[in-house]
Amino acid sequence: MDTQYDLIIVGAGPAGLTAGVYAPRAGLKTAILEPDAPGGKLVKTYEIANWPGQKLVSGYQLALDMYEHATETGVEYLYGRVTKIDKVDKIFHIECEDGTTYTSKTVMVASGTVEKQLGLEGDNTLVGKGLSFCAVCDGAFYRNQSVTVIGGGNSACEESLYLTKFASIVNLVVRRDVFRAEPHIQDQVLSNPKINVVWLHSPTAYVVENGTISGIEVISNVSGEKQVIPTKAVFPYIGSTPATSFVEHLGVCDNDGYLVVDENMKTKIPGLFGAGDVCAKFLRQIVTASSDGAVAAQQVFHYINSNH
Repeated sequence: MDTQYDLIIVGAGPAGLTAGVYAPRAGLKTAILEPDAPGGKLVKTYEIANWPGQKLVSGYQLALDMYEHATETGVEYLYGRVTKIDKVDKIFHIECEDGTTYTSKTVMVASGTVEKQLGLEGDNTLVGKGLSFCAVCDGAFYRNQSVTVIGGGNSACEESLYLTKFASIVNLVVRRDVFRAEPHIQDQVLSNPKINVVWLHSPTAYVVENGTISGIEVISNVSGEKQVIPTKAVFPYIGSTPATSFVEHLGVCDNDGYLVVDENMKTKIPGLFGAGDVCAKFLRQIVTASSDGAVAAQQVFHYINSNH
């Protein structure tokens, strides 16, 4: 099989799209492989207030801008869900769910993370029937109704605030007695009359009527007493896991599944790079993902020039 690309980028979030701007400008034949809409978690984020140069921008708009910038440089955008990556005789073989295989001199893993499920019966079958992992996508369906967010971090608090634009009440179920969110976001949540914070509780079961969610059963982490919160929708925001199943067999991930890279975004396998939230790192933000993508793209250029 002929080598099709100099670089294949797995994932079209901020890291992948930034690399998609840099790599073609360095003369690399580049493709981005992505199974969903471009932008990654950007398209699920209502407002972004920490992207330098823009005081406030919608996630969807920033994703669109990044995508258009990348494709204008000549990067190929391919739809496909990667299932396995192997290196054979210095060439990477990238297998996709539909049976398609691509080959490339280098690969950049920028596949991001996947939202954690609650671990309850119905996690897979109730998506779209009251269970959602995207308040921006589905919040408007629950206008003037009661909804529930699970979690105590930045995402849970930010999405709770967003949902107050539609819902009559937003229940925010927090397993601890404190938030993990940034202080200014906590203040907004606690001062919003539409948000009902349910401290020290954890979800135990979805309550379902006629195939859709009508409530969430929660248990007190203090007394063990259970109660049902009436709700038309449940939005879990309890963290994420890295999307690295297709490279785990290569031994390039840590114990939590995150890709291990050095300061040049290199893994221990020559020609295999990482960028963005999928990597083991201290800070996961749009700006750090974009930085990773730029560094990785430049390192790919140097790798190809010195090895081929």
